[in-house]
Amino acid sequence: MIDQARLYRLNRSVPTAAVAAEIEAAEAGWIVPLAEGLERGAPRFGSRTALLSALDQRLAGEERDLPESHDYIALHAGLDEFKAIVGQFAVDGLIESHALLPIVPRLPHRSGMAVFRVLIDEFGSGNVARAHSQLYRDLLTELGMPVELEGYIDEAEPEVLAYVNLFHWLASRAPSPEFFLGGYAYFEASVLYAFRCHAAAVERLGVANSAYFSEHLYIDTFHSRQMRDALRELDTVHSLDLAKVWAGIVLTGEIVDAATEAAVARARKVGAGR
Repeated sequence: MIDQARLYRLNRSVPTAAVAAEIEAAEAGWIVPLAEGLERGAPRFGSRTALLSALDQRLAGEERDLPESHDYIALHAGLDEFKAIVGQFAVDGLIESHALLPIVPRLPHRSGMAVFRVLIDEFGSGNVARAHSQLYRDLLTELGMPVELEGYIDEAEPEVLAYVNLFHWLASRAPSPEFFLGGYAYFEASVLYAFRCHAAAVERLGVANSAYFSEHLYIDTFHSRQMRDALRELDTVHSLDLAKVWAGIVLTGEIVDAATEAAVARARKVGAGR
């Protein structure tokens, strides 16, 4: 595996020619061949409707067969273990959606505006208190954890860093915006069941600053619709490359799942060490 911490820092640095070359070299050894393989192996969908139907089936199957790690978070993780999970995902929560901004100018007007409506919510419509990154800071503060990003990067599991680096690639360097639209359409819909275990955990553990999780469970229904609108609007400008959309869906699902399992594995180690 490539050095995901190094790539994470590069993605947040000034994009000089040298930085861009190092990023492209790292991604060529990691995510580019993964995406190309998934694109080659994608089903031959006859229409956008057929692809979205397959996405719905995938989502329904995942929701029905959630891995044991979700039960662990919801029912069993103690406060220290839950803090370990929150600490792992701080590399995302503290900068939530920063990586997504470059996709907007890569899309036709109406498709880009559908995505931008999602981003407006992510940034709290300009209200600092409602920005998702601030909600994560509030959660960290209540848990007695620092809110400075740098301290979390070297502690994050590679799979968790890959989860953030994925979205940098999707938004900025994937060869077609279809990869992003597929990946983010999947992600926004999957959060509606993926975050239930976290919402259950904060309630069970008596954590008051739970808005980061409850907000996602509320707003991501709207976000999921907006991402499907973005796909439709792009399809009206030029026929969607459905294989690329599907590759984005599967790629995102696999990397997000790996990140969750890695964070839970870290939490279990914390529990075992008590």
